[in-house]
This record gives sequence, structure tokens and C-alpha cells, in this order.
Amino acid sequence: MEIFRTMTSLDYEQVMFCQDASSGLKAVIAIHDTTLGPALGGCRMWTYASEAEAVVDALRLARGMTYKTAMAGLNFGGGKAVIVGDPRTEKTEALFRAFGRYVQSLGGRYITAEDVGTTTREMDWIRLETPYVTGVSVAAGGGGDPSPMTALGVFRSIQAALAEVYGSDDPAGRAVAVQGLGSVGYHLCKLLHQAGAELVVTDLREEAVQRAVREFGAEAVDLEGIYDVPADVFAPCALGGVINDGTIPRLKCRIVAGSANNQLAEDRHGAELEARGILYVPDYVANAGGVIHVADELEGYRPERVRARVEGIYDRVRDVFALAREKRIPAHQAADRLAEERIAVLRQVRSTFVVHS
Repeated sequence: MEIFRTMTSLDYEQVMFCQDASSGLKAVIAIHDTTLGPALGGCRMWTYASEAEAVVDALRLARGMTYKTAMAGLNFGGGKAVIVGDPRTEKTEALFRAFGRYVQSLGGRYITAEDVGTTTREMDWIRLETPYVTGVSVAAGGGGDPSPMTALGVFRSIQAALAEVYGSDDPAGRAVAVQGLGSVGYHLCKLLHQAGAELVVTDLREEAVQRAVREFGAEAVDLEGIYDVPADVFAPCALGGVINDGTIPRLKCRIVAGSANNQLAEDRHGAELEARGILYVPDYVANAGGVIHVADELEGYRPERVRARVEGIYDRVRDVFALAREKRIPAHQAADRLAEERIAVLRQVRSTFVVHS
């Protein structure tokens, strides 16, 4: 891929390639935009098929974080890191401390956090090398696992979408098809079950599926079958790109709202959902609970403040829908517009007050 052309076309600020032979570290740190503040975004560890795939993932995720933090009302920009490796077998203290030294070298332009394939344990290791890390354990002064707050934000997003489509935000009796039962997917199912929703679930791990069946009375389907489930809501909570040319014609839902990043394989797929009468909650609005959680550590973590801010996702989703109706545009375009407007205003403020020597 042509890195500089990609960076220029989507206005990225910086891409750092990191390697440490002694620990086996191979990582990419992408900083998209720091207009609102330092770039904040998680560190993902994944078994990428190629180095190019890792770079593309870092770039896409970093840009998504710019929009996510802007829409969440946070004073942070967008960044992301990916570590190439198997999170089941290759996580070591040495590797993450080496990564921490690269984060430290950026001098605070990028603040890392946990993500897919990483946990509070690895953030604690990174913390030994740099203060520019959030999502650390409670014992290390952090807020612990952000997954419950991510799930709460998605739950509130689903409620906002139900209100838009059905006139009531009550999930009781509504069918929700949940794809992915990791930490966020599990906690989302718990909230939906407590609210009286009927669950259909799938996951790569049979034990995770059986847990949801046992605890929440969920119906289990296979990985491909989840797209064909008649449901009020389809909630993608695994990896991105699942809303695409192959899956959209199969969906039998009124709403798509989940925690996965980059759910639309391409931007045009948001318009295709709209054309089919399916309301899409832009993923970076719905799943902002996690970044709200980790960002609060930088102020001195307060659980009640975090919860109040995550509850506010409901109103932000309603704002997106209102703009979409007013401008007659798909919801994902309305969310982009709101995020870009906030960034543009702050960019103008900063340029106005530049001190010239």
C-alpha cells in the first residue's frame, strides 16, 4: 500500500513502526488527528495475515477514534496501536514493556489503552514504562475492565433506536441477535436479558454460547445463521466489516446496533441499510462507553461520573437521528457531520489563537 498517499488523503498526522528483536515486538501506532487533544486509542493484539493488513487496521481504527472521541464530547483526538502476534500465546511482559517505551517516546501525543487481545494486565506492564496509558487495573489506580461500560453504552444506543423505530425504548419482548460473546457481548446480553429482551446468540467459542444459553435463556445459532435471524435488532459485537454486500440482503431486522468497530465494510453500506428500512446506529457513537471509561482515569477515576457520561450516549444517538431526519441523510453520515463540525470549530479556535514570535 502507498502509506503517504493514504495518510494524505485522510489527513493522518503520524504512523510509527515499532520493532524490538529481543522481545519479538512488531507494532504499528497510528495517530490520525490531535485537534481536540492527545490521540487516545487502544492497543490491539491480533494474528494479522500480513503486515499490510496490520497497517490498514491501525489506520482505520485510529480514524474511527477521532470520530468516537469527538462524538463522545471528550477532549482527545484519535489514535490506535496494533501489535502483530497471537494474544493467546505470545503476550509477555518484555514485549509490552518494549511497546511502552515506544509510547513514551511520543511524549504524550498518543495515550494507549486495552483493546481486542489485550487486558488490564498488559496495560499494567506498559505503565511500568510510560504514564501515557489508561485501562490499567484497579490495583494500579485505574478503573479496571471497561467492557461493562462499553456494553452499557450499546444498550442505551439500542434503547434510543427502539424509541426511534417503535416509539418506545423498552427492550422487553424485543428480539435481539447478538454476534460475538466476548466481554462486551456478554455484558450486553446480561443487560438485555435483565430488561426482558429475547436473545439469539452466536460466537466462535462454543463455551461462550452455552454460557449465554444457560444464564440468559438465549437461543443459539451458528456463525453464518445469525444474519438470517428475524429480529428487531442485530447487534454485531465481534470484529468489523460484517455489514457488507453479502450480509445486507440477508438481514431481517429493523435496527443494527452493536459494539464492533468499523461494522460497515464500506461507507456505501450505511446508505444501503437506510434504503432497506434498517436503522443503523453508527458504531463509534454506540461503543464509546469504553473510551469514556478509560479517559476518566486521566481525571482521577470516578465510577459515578463515568456512568453518567455513558448514559448520555442515549441522547447523542437521538441527536444523530434528528439530524439524519432533518437533512434526509443516513445516520452514519449525520454522525460524521456532527463529529467533523466539532473538530472544525476547535481547529478554527486553535488557529485563531496561535502566538507568532
